[in-house]
Amino acid sequence: MPALGRHQRHPAADVGGRQDPQARAAQAVLGGQGAAGELSRRRRFAAAPITSDATNRAPKGWNTAMTRSLGKMVVGNILATAAIRFANDPALYCAGTDRRFTFGQIDERTNRLAQGLSGLGYGKGDVVAFLCSNRAEMVETYFALARTGIVGLPLNYRLAEREMIELIRAMGASGLIYEARFAGVADAARPLVRHRIRIGGEASSAEPDYEALLAGASSEAPDIEIDEADPFYFNLTSGTTGLPKSYVLNQYNNSTLGPMFQAFDMTRDDVAMTVFPAFGRVGFAWIAGAILYGIPHVLANFEPNETLALIAAERVTIVNLVPTMAAMLLPALAAAPRDVTSLRAVVFAGSSLPASIREATMAKLCPRLYEYYGMQETGALVVSTPADRVRRPDSVGRPIAFGEVKIAGDDGRALPANQLGEILGRSPNAVTGYFDNPEQSARTFRDGWIHTGDLGSLDDEGYLFIRGRKKDMIVTGGQNVHAAEVEEIILGCPGVADCAVFGLPDDMWGERVVSLVVPQDRADLTAEALEAHCRQHLAGFKTPKQFIVETTPLPRTPTGKVQKFLLVERFSQASVN
Repeated sequence: MPALGRHQRHPAADVGGRQDPQARAAQAVLGGQGAAGELSRRRRFAAAPITSDATNRAPKGWNTAMTRSLGKMVVGNILATAAIRFANDPALYCAGTDRRFTFGQIDERTNRLAQGLSGLGYGKGDVVAFLCSNRAEMVETYFALARTGIVGLPLNYRLAEREMIELIRAMGASGLIYEARFAGVADAARPLVRHRIRIGGEASSAEPDYEALLAGASSEAPDIEIDEADPFYFNLTSGTTGLPKSYVLNQYNNSTLGPMFQAFDMTRDDVAMTVFPAFGRVGFAWIAGAILYGIPHVLANFEPNETLALIAAERVTIVNLVPTMAAMLLPALAAAPRDVTSLRAVVFAGSSLPASIREATMAKLCPRLYEYYGMQETGALVVSTPADRVRRPDSVGRPIAFGEVKIAGDDGRALPANQLGEILGRSPNAVTGYFDNPEQSARTFRDGWIHTGDLGSLDDEGYLFIRGRKKDMIVTGGQNVHAAEVEEIILGCPGVADCAVFGLPDDMWGERVVSLVVPQDRADLTAEALEAHCRQHLAGFKTPKQFIVETTPLPRTPTGKVQKFLLVERFSQASVN
């Protein structure tokens, strides 16, 4: 398996007037009824127009057209420009299928997919879901949707089938692109979508095949006007119900990746690697940023031994991990040593980095670590570089270019340096609200800032320190789990009288999900039965890793709220003892 060298060229693949984008929030509009057998309720998305104050006029002689750029910050241009600049250079190695692509080949395949989807009747504002592991088709789908104005709905394959189907229904997706191994979900989605496009597996006349769709379509770029404020894709984050909160990222949000990659000191001499799931914002941003700079990329699904083997074989220089991944890589490396000396940097994101994992990673995997802070709604706000790590080892760093951070009191006013308050943030790639959830939007997006729910402080030199979270959210293995959702499922288990779900520190997962359950009188509850019930109704990462059954009532305030801080203190101390 040849390595992804900087100047290596690959053999041919298998087939040949701007407005302020942040002021134009994506707005959902319901379409009409479809034909029999098609989705009865079809959503299209459009950008809301900017309103202007007639009394606010430009100076005499000022031509407002002169203030508008002729070019646009849209996602499709990231790949189009790279295909011109680096056409025959190595772009992507898809480890799962052992296929290699140049920038020009990805660009051509993306155009074919865009044309194929247009030929099936999908257009600007339609919603198409896609369900796929980390492989080239995932990258092509993102960029094809960006070029057509179709709104993407990337599905988290870790969710339960019920959750995925409900998302397809709720977001009004009228198409589904899916990897063959998820055929069960595709079958369940049949009544909801017009087309199901299969990636891999046995050929079938009943539905379009991905490669056949590409082979029969034009390789010309679609002639569709795309604006910066046009919705690009839904991103999903945990919510208080069975469905995650969702928001729409627009074209501009996903085109402003430069500052983040500059903060990591990345150049075309790098070979980047993505093992983050590409259905999430971090995974796609890492891929798109590498394409933006013409950096060759290894795309793989995370498995410790395979990841180490790929780093060695492809001479990977920089990889993005969550702490849980590093905790799995280190013992695998000790058990079967590999040559990972090509690594010049490891970038951490997703959850707080325990000191034990940080030190072990620096000693055994790579001495240069970057860490960045942000939430899915804000994108990356703050980066800690290796130099920052020396100066402020307990800090997550300082804001990146165009990233803004403020520490605020309960009244929203900025606090002085070194005072604890809520972390507020904003940046060009931040979103402006949740989809179809005005109440939560009003709580989180206020006065031009995103309220993260995290507690922290800034020192005199602008270094950010994270001190905890206001939200009742558990971050386990880089995934957000809302305790209320898990509690609702557990309370539905026969024999449960009461329960509380909380997070405890864990070297492997950052935090592990723990449930304390109070049984009904004479109920014979076991941890095994509770786990089986949760796995039936929840994604695996949401299922508690520890079930504790006690007959003692939960500690509550006079108003009936569970005092979870007492549970965390008690069971954290029990773990230490």
